[in-house]
Amino acid sequence: MVDVAAIWSIEYLLLALAGGAFGAAIGGLPAFIFTGFMVIAGEAANLAGKAAAGSDAAAIMITDAIAFGPVFGPHISFAAGAAASAYAARRGYMDTDFDYHQAKNINYAFGTKPDVLAVGALFGAAGYVMVELMVAFAMPFDQVAMGVVLSAVLHRVAFGYDVVGTPSSGWLDMKPFEQEELQSPDAVAADGGVIGQRYAVEPWLPQQYKWLNVAVLGVVVGILGAYVGYVSESPYLAFGISAASLIFLSIGHENFPVTHHIALPSSTAVFALAGSASVATVSLSGVVAVGAIFGLISALFGEVFQRVFYAHGDTHLDPPAAAIVFGTFLISVCTALGILPGSGWVPAL
Repeated sequence: MVDVAAIWSIEYLLLALAGGAFGAAIGGLPAFIFTGFMVIAGEAANLAGKAAAGSDAAAIMITDAIAFGPVFGPHISFAAGAAASAYAARRGYMDTDFDYHQAKNINYAFGTKPDVLAVGALFGAAGYVMVELMVAFAMPFDQVAMGVVLSAVLHRVAFGYDVVGTPSSGWLDMKPFEQEELQSPDAVAADGGVIGQRYAVEPWLPQQYKWLNVAVLGVVVGILGAYVGYVSESPYLAFGISAASLIFLSIGHENFPVTHHIALPSSTAVFALAGSASVATVSLSGVVAVGAIFGLISALFGEVFQRVFYAHGDTHLDPPAAAIVFGTFLISVCTALGILPGSGWVPAL
């Protein structure tokens, strides 16, 4: 039964409004980086509690209530920051040297601009309600990540952007970017969110879109993410490390990879492999195998998603969030089919 009282809690709605406004104020990417640091803090508290044979209440408070709650929950603060950029670009507030459509600039902080913060607040509340509904119905995937995806679809619709966009050639074709093809001047002039002429195709990460490169990164990070989950007995620590590492991308290390969408499904897969037993019972070869498999699959799905929904669109529709949804849903499916003995923290089908 759906707990309507929890969904429509005035206090939590107000917290979500504040979290969304804060996400808009500091920017979507900086807000998500804080999510990563809070996850690390929470899981470190969990490890310390286990070492001292004490309570893990502090870890639950930091990870669940702060990192994934109304303060830095990605469905609230990050999604609100992305929506704020979409709105501000439409209003002509952004004039930066960002290479793509201004609405994709999720590193931009809007400070104290009241109408942008109000948009952030509304999308923070929307993200909270969407995720609480999915939790209430025990949807078999990462509900927070799905909240990020749905919020981006919502902001595209709300502010008049195409949900998918129009490819200049094939949906998966990145060659126009490699050849530095630009959109026609007429198309650019009609779009208030663009400063100067824009690329015909805008891959999510110029340093991370070639199939082989993405596949190799997926296997490497998948193995490491699974191992971190295994030794720490935390399915979230690898995700937190990957998310926090984006501070380097935020400050301008252009070739820095994005990996949290690989780390989370791969570390979760280890817990699914353990089933109801302790993760310590899983063999190291099993850790490496499931990490490589789920890392590869999640990385490649994220690439497919960005080529369809990001590269030809005008706003940030988050490929990592979509990859996490797919990777965690795949774990749930594998559990239902008997391929894996459990689904970890992911609700079972």
